Amino acid sequence: MRTAFIGMGANLASWAGAPEATLAAAALRLESLGRVTCRSSLYSTAPVGFAEQPRFVNAVVELETELEPRTLLKGLLAIEQEFGRDRAAGFANGPRTLDLDILLLGDHVIHEPGLEIPHPRLAERAFVLIPLNEIAPQAVVPGIAKTVGQLLTRLIEAAKAESDAVVRLKSEAWAHYEDRN
Repeated sequence: MRTAFIGMGANLASWAGAPEATLAAAALRLESLGRVTCRSSLYSTAPVGFAEQPRFVNAVVELETELEPRTLLKGLLAIEQEFGRDRAAGFANGPRTLDLDILLLGDHVIHEPGLEIPHPRLAERAFVLIPLNEIAPQAVVPGIAKTVGQLLTRLIEAAKAESDAVVRLKSEAWAHYEDRN
């Protein structure tokens, strides 16, 4: 078994409902790829890049999986499609019904077309590092040899990010997911 950390995000409604409900339903679907062993809180986050869109809802889940990296990626992309994501129709950093990214996968370091592990912008994104730090502050990021907690501290000190850029949410849909596990 490998431990994968999967970043989740949405800012448009899907068939499951609002982004909070979409992430909760998608977390259940992740069970088809392995076993979800931990999940962060939900966070409301300011969009990065293209600012003229709704705030995102983000979270990170820990997934124990036997899948190889490409097979895991294929499964994540299929789940995105189930929730209405069409990567061909969107644009970089644009609105989406669901985004699932492999942040870390064991000690894998992969740089191939269409697959980079650890996620190439992991250390630059508070909306990823804050929820990841909540569930795995001591996880070492391969290729960087720093822990998630160290990367978050460095990012906060360097960026002095706005206080409302990443805000913890309370969500009935996410709480309902927790009750099911």
